[in-house]
Amino acid sequence: MRHGKAGRRLGRKTSHREAMFRNMVTSLLDHGKITTTDAKAKEIRVVAERMITLGKRGDLHSMRLAASVIREKSVVSKLFSTIAPRYKERFGGYTRIIKLGIRQGDAAPVSLIELVEEEIKPGKAKVTPVVKPKQPSPVAPESVVVAEA
Repeated sequence: MRHGKAGRRLGRKTSHREAMFRNMVTSLLDHGKITTTDAKAKEIRVVAERMITLGKRGDLHSMRLAASVIREKSVVSKLFSTIAPRYKERFGGYTRIIKLGIRQGDAAPVSLIELVEEEIKPGKAKVTPVVKPKQPSPVAPESVVVAEA
């Protein structure tokens, strides 16, 4: 029984699955978005958000921990120099999964996982009220009083 064992196996051995996640997270951080199956996207999200959180910390230990998962030095430097500062004010939720439909070959559900682009501004959102133009009220002709001079 698999009681208390989190995560999807995805039909792979542990070493193959971990290597696949490392490769996919490296591609996601390098390109900004990738297309994959729903189950893989949901598992990649966990690793990618952890890497961005390490990038936000910004110290040497964080960089070494990120480099143990991300195997390309250029992507690690991009993470710490451009990606992580973009999410400085954000407390998580750095990725978005958009369902695209099913793949024609094997009917697997396919999703697009991408990094969230907009930045959160501190403070309250500004709400602009919608002003409707005033329409003249219908007036009955009997109620109109004509002043005679």
